[in-house]
Amino acid sequence: MPTYEYACDACGHHFEAVQSFAEAALTECPACKGSLRKLYSNVGIVFKGSGFYKTDSRGTDAGSTKSAE
Repeated sequence: MPTYEYACDACGHHFEAVQSFAEAALTECPACKGSLRKLYSNVGIVFKGSGFYKTDSRGTDAGSTKSAE
């Protein structure tokens, strides 16, 4: 389940909550009962490129490992 980050607009209380995708966002601060806002940040991993296959890291000449005689 994902972990969401929240901050209170009234008191500045900052905390994380583990919630499922189906659960509604929290709206009330547990410290002061003020209104909360969900914080968004960058993801920890980014995949770039046309595809991610086992052979992507190999060059086009995968069979060119023969030694020159």
